[in-house]
Formats: sequence, C-alpha cells, structure tokens
Amino acid sequence: MNFAFLQAAPQGSQFGPVILFGGMALLFYFLLIRPQSKARKQMEERLSKLKACDEVLLTSGLYATIDRVEDKNIYLKLGSSIVKARRSAVSALATEPAPEQN
Repeated sequence: MNFAFLQAAPQGSQFGPVILFGGMALLFYFLLIRPQSKARKQMEERLSKLKACDEVLLTSGLYATIDRVEDKNIYLKLGSSIVKARRSAVSALATEPAPEQN
C-alpha cells in the first residue's frame, strides 16, 4: 500500500498571504486614497479663499461673479439677479485653468 498521498504537503511561508494582502493595501492607498485626499484638500483650500468680485465656474457650468461670502453659502451675480448657492457648487475660479478630468 502506498501512503505517499496521505503525507502532508510541504508548507511554504506562512507570511506569503500577509505580504500579498499588505502589498495590495499599499497599492490601493497610493493609487486611490492618497490622490483623492490631496485633491479634496486643494479644493477646500481653494473654497476657503473665495472673496467678493471673484469670477467662478459652478459645477452646473455657469460662470458667475461672487457678490458676498458667508460661512457655507455664497451669493452670486448671474446677469442682473443675485442667487444664493453653497460654496461646494464652485468647481474652479474662472481665471485658473480647467481642472483635469480623470
């Protein structure tokens, strides 16, 4: 009778899967999470610097001029009317180049 198939297979490194998953987590962090957090910080910095008379591009595609700025809201001049919008509706200043789409 041949008992060779009943013997346990030789064990490899037990840290192989841990290293694999750790490497995947690092790759995920550096390719997805870190660039997104950097872009969010840049946008928050840009929104905190808004002031009256800045011309801005809204996420809807409209260009407007800021009339006044409050904590979370801004008042925009659109033609002859003034509208209220959230700061987060601003996608860029009109004077800076358009943000890159990924």
